Formats: sequence, structure tokens, C-alpha cells
Amino acid sequence: MTVQSDFQKAIASAEAAKGSYSMFEQSTQDQSAKAMFKEMKSDMDRHIQMLNSRLSYLTSNNQLNQQQQQQQQQKMQTAQQRLH
Repeated sequence: MTVQSDFQKAIASAEAAKGSYSMFEQSTQDQSAKAMFKEMKSDMDRHIQMLNSRLSYLTSNNQLNQQQQQQQQQKMQTAQQRLH
């Protein structure tokens, strides 16, 4: 498992939690609970933003990742050439 896929999973988990908080917020009549879930959604937005920012940094600045992307592009080009 790569760091990139770990970050993608963390982002998906944070987005799922945010969705749960949104449902909880909508399903309660308790105003203090609504405020709490709204704040928790905002926290998740910040977490998702930070995770996405770090993932973008790793994707663009990681030499190993860049090499893997180049190798994958070369494989795709080779496969496309074989099809033609």
C-alpha cells in the first residue's frame, strides 16, 4: 500500500464522517446538538482540505511517485502502440 492510497482512504473516511454528521444535524431537533454536528462538519472540511493539500504535495513533489507515474505512462503508451 502506498502513502498516496493511504491518503485517499483517509480522505474518503473523512468525507464519510462529514456525511454522517450532516445526517445527524438534519435528524435532530436539539439546537445544541445541531450546532455541535455543524461544527463537526466544519472540522471535517478542514481535515479534508489538509489531507487533500498534503496529497497534492506528495503527488507533485515525490520523486518516487513521479517515477512511478512516468513508468505507468510509458506502459500505457506501449499498450496503445500495440493496439494500433
